[in-house]
Amino acid sequence: MKFSEARPGRIFVLRLEDGDVLHECVEQFALEQGVRAATLVAVGGADAGSRLVVGPADGRAAPIVPMEHLLDGVHEVAGVGTIFPDEQGRPTLHMHLAAGRQAQTVTGCVRRGVRVWHVLELVLQELVHTTALRRLDQATGFQLLDPG
Repeated sequence: MKFSEARPGRIFVLRLEDGDVLHECVEQFALEQGVRAATLVAVGGADAGSRLVVGPADGRAAPIVPMEHLLDGVHEVAGVGTIFPDEQGRPTLHMHLAAGRQAQTVTGCVRRGVRVWHVLELVLQELVHTTALRRLDQATGFQLLDPG
């Protein structure tokens, strides 16, 4: 385990609107507001055609081949995530959502493009006094969190 300490900063309440792309809007907001690191919770709707990364095709195989799930209708969603800068200093969102429709739910990462259906509410809690960032891990190809 690796860890570091951070302190709470500002709290932002956001409402994304119909057609917004979740990760693009959140990363742009963080950039404009000077948010380097944060935690987030989200609740609302995802539109049909939104894409989630739902795991590797073969658990421990290399190279890692991500699987993608296309939402086939409007889904209710709830998610949690973090923002930390990449090695170039750009705020980068890592968020997982549970997306449900009727009796079925799928959970995955939003990085392939989740489009808002009417409204998505977010509460973003800034983290300050942290040097944590995301670094490219050559073995996995992932931008892994380096707590600093």
